[in-house]
Amino acid sequence: MSSLVDILLLALAAGYIIFRLRSTLGRRTGDERPRQPPFRHGDTAEGLERSGNVVRLPGARANGETASQASSKAGGDDAAASPLARGLTQVQLVDRRFDPEKFLAGAKAAYEMIVTAFARGDRRALKPLLSDDVYTSFDAAIRDREAKRLSAETQFVGLNKADIVAASLKERIAEITVRFISEIISVTRNGEGAVVEGDPSKVRRITDIWTFSRDTRSTDPNWKLIGTAAGSS
Repeated sequence: MSSLVDILLLALAAGYIIFRLRSTLGRRTGDERPRQPPFRHGDTAEGLERSGNVVRLPGARANGETASQASSKAGGDDAAASPLARGLTQVQLVDRRFDPEKFLAGAKAAYEMIVTAFARGDRRALKPLLSDDVYTSFDAAIRDREAKRLSAETQFVGLNKADIVAASLKERIAEITVRFISEIISVTRNGEGAVVEGDPSKVRRITDIWTFSRDTRSTDPNWKLIGTAAGSS
């Protein structure tokens, strides 16, 4: 008899403990984070942007960031309105393989190759990297240098910065503009080896703005330089 009473008392005690746990754990105190509703098929992109539950498209300028910084991470509230963001998005929509960071890595390599190849007068290296119009201009400059028996020497000290500053899509032709800031030593010598321009001991800070292009319908993944301009640092 006593054992039956003990069992009943234990059962009552266990029930009381369970009741207390449920009443405590099930109560909201106001300090908990609000429960987020699950993603719904009907959610709009605009609504998700406001809720902060979506990674913004690349290219937004926020807090004075450069284009390359903005394109590599989620941007600010003006991402949707940024012309650069729209341009990059258009390119990505027609070319799923396009990645701004990978593009910049290739553009940096192309920049150094083109500058040094031009200094050497290496037409073979330049030809596949330039559009026909740009190649014609480069070739004319090399010919003029050769006619005057001048030689150019360019030494890269460093490529300090490269940023995407513009992007557009024109009838499936993608165009990306990059601002390069580099430090180089550039010298031009005459036929006797005397320096006629530049200083072999002076590092110059150069800003170039180059535009690259690629037909997104082509199986060729390479971009070509279609325009050059000098810019301010």
